Amino acid sequence: METAKSGHVAIEHLQQKEFDLIITDLKMPGMSGFEVLGAVKTLQPDTPVIMITGFATVETAVEAMKNGTVDYIVKPFTPDQILEKVHLALEQRKSSVEDLYVKKEIDCHHGFDQFIGESREMQKVYRRIMQVAATDSTVLITGESGTGKELAARAIHKNSSRRDFPFVAVDCTALAENLLESELFGHVKGSFTGAMQTKMGLFMVADGGTLFLDEVSNISLATQAKLLRALQERQVTPIGGTQPVSFNIHLVAATNRNLKTMVAEGTFREDLYFRLNIIPLDLPPLRERKGDIPLLVRHFMNKFMEEVGKDLRGISPEAMQFLENYSYPGNVRELVNTLERAVVLAEGDVIQKENLELGDSAELCSTGFDGFVPTSAEALKEMKRHIRDRSVESVEKAFVINALKRSNWNISRAAEETGMLRPNFQTMLKRLGISVKDYFGK
Repeated sequence: METAKSGHVAIEHLQQKEFDLIITDLKMPGMSGFEVLGAVKTLQPDTPVIMITGFATVETAVEAMKNGTVDYIVKPFTPDQILEKVHLALEQRKSSVEDLYVKKEIDCHHGFDQFIGESREMQKVYRRIMQVAATDSTVLITGESGTGKELAARAIHKNSSRRDFPFVAVDCTALAENLLESELFGHVKGSFTGAMQTKMGLFMVADGGTLFLDEVSNISLATQAKLLRALQERQVTPIGGTQPVSFNIHLVAATNRNLKTMVAEGTFREDLYFRLNIIPLDLPPLRERKGDIPLLVRHFMNKFMEEVGKDLRGISPEAMQFLENYSYPGNVRELVNTLERAVVLAEGDVIQKENLELGDSAELCSTGFDGFVPTSAEALKEMKRHIRDRSVESVEKAFVINALKRSNWNISRAAEETGMLRPNFQTMLKRLGISVKDYFGK
C-alpha cells in the first residue's frame, strides 16, 4: 500500500507504477479528486477508484459514478465500511477485466493518423493518444526536436470529441515575450503601443477545441504565472481589460527540454509543471525505433516522387543500409529532408548512397558524429543536443552500474544509497537499456 500527500504526488506515482485500487478524497488542496480520477482513467483505465466525500449530495454521487468511480463513501466512516467497499471493488475488477486496446481497435499495421511506424515503441504512443483523446486531461508531450510533437497533439484533437472545434497551435519560441502574452490572452485597443484594435486571445480562439502550446519551456516566469492562473480559473483577462472571460479548451503542451530539471534550476514554476504534467506522452527518437525506417523510407519516397514528378524503382541496398545505421540527430524530420533531397538529386532510377549526402560510412564509425556536418544554425543546435545527450547517457550508465555493483546488484539498495526513489532508479535503468540479469556477475 502506498500513500500520497497530494493529487500531484499521486499522479507521479501513477506514472511510475500500476495499482490494484485507488482511494481518493474529493476535496483536496491544489487538485480535486475528480482531477485525480481523470488522470487515473487515462493512465490506468482498469484500476477502480473509490471517492471519499464529506458532501453527501445526490449530485456529487451521480457525478462521481458518471466519471468512473466504482463507489464512494461518505465521511465519517468506520474501517469496516471502507474495507467492505475495497473488497467489493477488487472483486468487481477481477470479474470484469477488459482489454482497453481491443475496444479502441487501433490499427497499428502501418501507423496511426499522420504517424508512420509499427514498432512497439510507437504502438505505445498510439495507445496513449487514444486514451488521452477520450478525456480533457492536460497532456505534456516530451521528445527531441523532429519526433512529431505537433503531429501527436493534432492526433489527440482529431480523435477527441472536440474534433469539430478549432485546433490552435502556438510556438512559444517564435514570439517575443510581450507578443506571446498578447497572443495567448488577447488585448484591448490602446492598451499598449501598437494595439491599434482589440484582439481576441488564442485561449478564446480555441474555445471548445484544443490549444497546443509548443516549446512551453520557453515561456518566461512572469507569463508562466499568468498561464497558471488562467488554467486554474479557466478564465483569461485580455491585456488592458477588466472583465475576465471564461474558456473551455483541452490543453496540450510540448517541450524538448526536461521541465523537472528546469524546476530544480528555478527557471520553470513547479506548480505550473504539476498542472501541465497530468498525462505525460513521451515520443521516442528515431534511433530507438529503427525498425520503422524502411516503412518511413517507402512512404516518403513515394510522396516526394509524386511531388517532384519522378518515377524511381527504389533505393539501393547500400543506401538503405546506411539509413538504417544512421543515428538521426534531427529524428524523423531529418530523414524526411534527406529523402526529399535524394529524390531530387537521383540521376538514375534508383537512389544511391551518395544522393543522401549524409557523409561517408567510414566517418560514421570513426568520428562518433555519424558523418553529419550541420549546414544550418538549427541543425547545429540539434547536433550539439545530440552530442550532449550521448555524453550524459555514458555518465548515467557508469553511475547506475557502479551503484548496482556496490549494492551487490540489489536495485532497492542501489536506489537508496544513491538517494533516488526506486521507481526513478528503475526508470533510468529501463531508459538506458540496462538489465541486471545481463550485467550480473560482470
